[in-house]
Amino acid sequence: MAFLCQRDSYAREFVTTVVSCQPAELQTDGSNGKKEALSGFHVVLEDTLLFPEGGGQPDDHGTINDISVLRVTRRGAQADHFTQTPLAPGSQVQVQVDWERRFDHMQQHSECCCISDVKPCTLHVEGQHLITAVADSLFGLKTTSWELGRLRSVIELDSPSVTAEQVATIEQSVNEKIRDRLPVSVQELSLDDPEVEKVRGRGLPDDHAGPIRVVTIEGVDSNMCCGTHVNNLSDLQVIKILGTEKGKKNKTNLIFLAGNRVLKWMERSHGTEKALTTLLKCGAEDHVEAVKKLQNSSKLLQKNNLNLLRDLAVHIAHCLRNSPDWGGVVVLHRKEGDSEFMNIIANEIGSEETLLFLTVGDEKGAGLFLLAGPAEAVETLGPRVAEVLEGKGAGKKGRFQGKATKMSRRAEVQALLQDYVSTQSAEE
Repeated sequence: MAFLCQRDSYAREFVTTVVSCQPAELQTDGSNGKKEALSGFHVVLEDTLLFPEGGGQPDDHGTINDISVLRVTRRGAQADHFTQTPLAPGSQVQVQVDWERRFDHMQQHSECCCISDVKPCTLHVEGQHLITAVADSLFGLKTTSWELGRLRSVIELDSPSVTAEQVATIEQSVNEKIRDRLPVSVQELSLDDPEVEKVRGRGLPDDHAGPIRVVTIEGVDSNMCCGTHVNNLSDLQVIKILGTEKGKKNKTNLIFLAGNRVLKWMERSHGTEKALTTLLKCGAEDHVEAVKKLQNSSKLLQKNNLNLLRDLAVHIAHCLRNSPDWGGVVVLHRKEGDSEFMNIIANEIGSEETLLFLTVGDEKGAGLFLLAGPAEAVETLGPRVAEVLEGKGAGKKGRFQGKATKMSRRAEVQALLQDYVSTQSAEE
């Protein structure tokens, strides 16, 4: 028997009876990325409005007597509804579906399989199914796989490339069929019905038994299907193909949106356009050119800034070298700068017998450091400097540099270096 969600994909709530309620666990993704077991119950109903996950279609979300259903899975001819509150067998309950999620799945994706106790045998996607049929009919482009994403969906086509003209023609054709309000019908066929041979699919599972449920888009295609679907292509509203990208093994990925996702995409895009208009102080038609000018200006400023930093590094190196305080341990911190800036200073000064400790970045936060000097001393002190600054680094040939998270501990590093120099001098 088909579930109510299969018999009437548009039903939003109904009353049924609890058949059983057994303790169960649900594996969920924890905050640390690891699987966590959630204790609860598997509730079986006489019939269900909530589609069970499987074969590519996500499960429905909804409630039973206002109790949240966290997962719906198929078990044989039954559906297990996972809740964290038990429900008494024999009691009458009201089931409600999260309609926004359901309708999105009806527009984007429906899982095709037989209605009996079997595994899914093929996939049916209202938006994807329509694109697949049109791409095949117009250009012989075969669909090899697809993916329903959170924000967009992807069809993998068996071709190393698809032209922009082909994409435009496919998009125009599928939207014409939506505007033509082509009906989508459902029928159940026996396994030996000759009509089954005319239905596109990937074949039936070995353990199949019972009737086959077939969904047909009038004049377009037929497919074996057990999932939720629209009754008319007009409910898809519109399909927008966003473009293509290179797929695996000489395949091409076609990226598309259907129905409400197109409206949400347009809303996000319009919001971005308005924000850019305010920031760039020009109309949407001039956004690209305005951004290009900003990029060119930024590159020029970066180049000039780099040249100035290099000149400044050389000047600082000479000032340090000629300072009356030169020798032993020399420390310098600068908020602006990078690794190249510090290395230029070190190159200009030379290592000799002086320990040079340079840092750039936030005085109390994160930044970069460089320790230069006699190779043996740097090899010993470098890891200890990184430890004090709560950072990490590496080095060779009298240089040790890396990233630090606690620049506020620079004074401790200076004391460490001075202690080392004093100890070495005393031993000599």
